[in-house]
Amino acid sequence: MTNPLLDTSSLPRFGDIKPEHVLPAIEQLISDHRKQLHALLDEIGEPDFDSLVVPVELMEHELGRVWSPVNHLQSVLGSRDWREAYKHALPLLTEHGTEISQNLRLQRAYSSVEKSLPADASESQHSAVSHALRDFRLAGVALEEADKNRFKEIMQKLAAIQADFEHKVQDASDAWSMHILDASDLLGVPQRTLDRAAEDAASEDLEGWLLSLNYPTYDAIMKHAHGRQLREKMYRAWTTRGSDLGDNPEWDNSKNIDQILALRHEAANLVGFDTYADYSLATKMAGSTDEVIAFLKELADRSRSAAKRELSDLENLAGMRLEPWDVAFWLEKYKQAKYSVSNEELRQYFPANAVIDGLFSLATRLYGVELLEQDDIAVWHDDARYFSLKNADGAVIGGFYTDIYARNGKRNGAWIDECISRQDLHGHTELPVGYLVCNFPAPDDAGLSLLTHDDVVTLFHEFGHMLHHLLTRIDLPSIAGINGVPWDAVELPSQFMENFAWSYEVLERCSAHPDTGEPLPRTLFDKLDKSRHAGAGLAMLRQLELGLFDFRLHSEYQPDQPARPLEVLAAVRDEVCLLKHPDYNRLPHAFSHIFAGGYAAGYYSYKWAEVLAADAFAAFEETGIFDPETAQRFRSEILEVGGSRDIMQAYIAFRGRKPTIDALLQRNGIPTK
Repeated sequence: MTNPLLDTSSLPRFGDIKPEHVLPAIEQLISDHRKQLHALLDEIGEPDFDSLVVPVELMEHELGRVWSPVNHLQSVLGSRDWREAYKHALPLLTEHGTEISQNLRLQRAYSSVEKSLPADASESQHSAVSHALRDFRLAGVALEEADKNRFKEIMQKLAAIQADFEHKVQDASDAWSMHILDASDLLGVPQRTLDRAAEDAASEDLEGWLLSLNYPTYDAIMKHAHGRQLREKMYRAWTTRGSDLGDNPEWDNSKNIDQILALRHEAANLVGFDTYADYSLATKMAGSTDEVIAFLKELADRSRSAAKRELSDLENLAGMRLEPWDVAFWLEKYKQAKYSVSNEELRQYFPANAVIDGLFSLATRLYGVELLEQDDIAVWHDDARYFSLKNADGAVIGGFYTDIYARNGKRNGAWIDECISRQDLHGHTELPVGYLVCNFPAPDDAGLSLLTHDDVVTLFHEFGHMLHHLLTRIDLPSIAGINGVPWDAVELPSQFMENFAWSYEVLERCSAHPDTGEPLPRTLFDKLDKSRHAGAGLAMLRQLELGLFDFRLHSEYQPDQPARPLEVLAAVRDEVCLLKHPDYNRLPHAFSHIFAGGYAAGYYSYKWAEVLAADAFAAFEETGIFDPETAQRFRSEILEVGGSRDIMQAYIAFRGRKPTIDALLQRNGIPTK
């Protein structure tokens, strides 16, 4: 075997795989799978689960294994070659996936299996088959040939355009910089940010400081820079990325947005849905567009009074009317004035490695697992690390890579992704492996990266996703871990984990001052805890703004009219927001979650799942947040079941009842009456 991408006998060979391996590997694997599927359908006779579903699951699993490092590397490496390899292979992968989903012979064989499943068939078998049949329907398996071909063409175009959307955002972010010579322009900016900016300037043979548009720098400026003009410049750069008003209009995403919305709407219509929002809800917990809109508006109505009080407090402190680039700065000042706490003071106690050690200790305490670093595993960058996960009996049950520091060319944000899904079919077991990626401040010359408490919460969030992926006990890849879980429930384990980042007993183990080794002082935690709800109402409205914008954009789209993303955004902001945003704000043009990620007509999922998460954590508070019986029940009923069970049934099995919205409001310090 000469192509290392096709070697699925172990973890990806990151030391060997190159961009030139991608297209030949995908072409060969698709060709092989196409032949295998034809032979399978020709020879199968009366299909049953083992003779049909298992071989198909294994083929999809193998393709996922080969593609995962490609998708991952184009996101984390600033490499044009990897990006081009990804872009050339993606249409082939998309075409193949649609071809399988539109295979009428395969759909009929699955339907036959569903009818003949024996009475003692497992819940996982029923779920895998029913999910597959649903996906056949959503891909237009019953369409006439011309419509099938059009649907396939739409899927290929969407994949290419969505990838281009993400790349334009990245290119625009990487290309932007601000050169500053006068130190007085940078008053209040944390020293670590100044040091990084000075290094970036020196690397370009410039004096002074060079500010970049990565998230750690942007966040530091918005929260700490005294210069209002500097904050507005950074805000403008951030909110015009990938747009006609950005510094690089050649990376304008306007056309991409129009095409994405049109193609999504057409695809939804082809398979019998009025809008893409209706199509999206076919795989989610929420039952209708009206239910989603009502949910978001109820949260907005119940949060508005708290948000108004918060904004009034900030404006009283500032002595002026605030603009969007002022809020984060004055919220920091408010926390310092009222609670005597600042992110910069807290940061001194959260070295990244100490936080990771404490987080792993929490996983051990809750679920009896052990996490161990392995330095003999090939990785793609010096920042990357690999950890294995052992169960209480010492058996290895999975592993994951981490890559947590920001660098040029790396996609902004934080996420996890699958490297390998769990599978145990035909006597061959493969353990789950994942990628955990963040964009925290890069280590300084001493190798130290200090995190804000917000960063700590982000890390806990992503680790919650990772536990969902790793702790699964489902053997079928299509419904193992996160797979097959409704998108508006997939954030439950991650948002649930965030709550532990507000426990002193947890943070005590996640903190160590780099000079003294002392953990976070209790007095400082108490100040942090009291400040927990500062700005919570405004933050709630911000997320609801994004959720309503996304959902209305997809549910109100009219194919005979031009797309109106900025008009829809303005209408939502008039209804929800307390701050007026400038006309140059181009939020949609860098909103990768919905135009390049998996959250199209689904961004509401964050709040939907947060209701589940808040209510679930309340169960832990009722028994003690480290109660082993409650933790085991959460693991067995939520984390282990993947997509094998109806998520509401799984939740009720854990909680004993359906969730209530009040727990979320209480968690955010918002009155429930």
